[in-house]
Amino acid sequence: RNIEDLTYDVILREIERQAQQGVDYFTIHAGVLKEHLSLVRSRITGIVSRGGSILAKWMLYHNKQNPMYEMFDEISAIMREYDVTYSLGDGLRPGCVADASDPAQLAELHTLGELVQRAREAGVQAMVEGPGHVPVDQIAFNMQLQQRVCDDAPFYVLGPLVTDVFPGYDHITSAIGATEAARAGAAMLCYVTPKEHVGLPRERDVRDGCIAYKIAAHAGDIARGIPGVRQWDDDLSKARAALNWPKQFELAFDGETARALHDEDLEVDTDFCAMCGHDWCSMRISKEIALFASGKDPEFQPARKAQRSPGVSEEGRAILEYRAQALPVRKGKHVCHSDYVPDRAQAEQIQARALEK
Repeated sequence: RNIEDLTYDVILREIERQAQQGVDYFTIHAGVLKEHLSLVRSRITGIVSRGGSILAKWMLYHNKQNPMYEMFDEISAIMREYDVTYSLGDGLRPGCVADASDPAQLAELHTLGELVQRAREAGVQAMVEGPGHVPVDQIAFNMQLQQRVCDDAPFYVLGPLVTDVFPGYDHITSAIGATEAARAGAAMLCYVTPKEHVGLPRERDVRDGCIAYKIAAHAGDIARGIPGVRQWDDDLSKARAALNWPKQFELAFDGETARALHDEDLEVDTDFCAMCGHDWCSMRISKEIALFASGKDPEFQPARKAQRSPGVSEEGRAILEYRAQALPVRKGKHVCHSDYVPDRAQAEQIQARALEK
């Protein structure tokens, strides 16, 4: 069916059909009004929302107002009957940092504020979708403006991406923005994968995107001072200070990856890692200076000799294979990483003796 062939009846029937299927929330782009369309002419990227662009084409073809806006009361009746929540989509969200906080985005935001009130009056819950590309210095402003205009309706954001020149790494560019958005009051973060802007994500892309957003959400919660959130970090830091490798991997969000990367360089749990080596390990030196042992588990005692790592799991091995450095064979592998050992052969002998004791 062509976009211009959509009718009011077709739209309402499809919304009700999906509501009957048990959908929890619908993204409805009812805030894009016909009078807003002229505001996008000066943009670099125009309208980047699929829903927004479809409705804009429909409005221009028929020279009529947005049907989602015109039928908002009828849609709300369906939403209430089937207990569906509104996700009021921002069809005029900026598609690049140059377009952020522009007149088109802000005009739609004020319409979304109106629709939040209408949804509440109809007995329907509503949350509001936020912008996708925003420079870091404008993110807090956007969060605060939405909270005021939309009467503190939950705000969820796709990132936002804070720069446009890193395709292939937009799970990172967006996680930076998501951290600031979470700190400034965003209620939900919509994750972005490395394939954003370049293709359809695969399983590993989804995993990488989700992990990036777990980081962003946790960092944002720490910044907001939510009670108890930082305890996890403090517990891991204590294990790190105590050089308690098993506890560190137990507490880590992704302990399999942490263990695999540790064992990629050094297949023993000892009082240093391969980053600084034995002689320059700051944690070990701190202990020697002040008998620093705070945060150690009551039952944990540092080994007097190196202990062989329990080994990398199948999941960890897959991680290393993905890095094209699968264990156990890799040339140039670190052994004891001591500046006092003149060659690799002697380093291997020292490590072997430590494991035999």
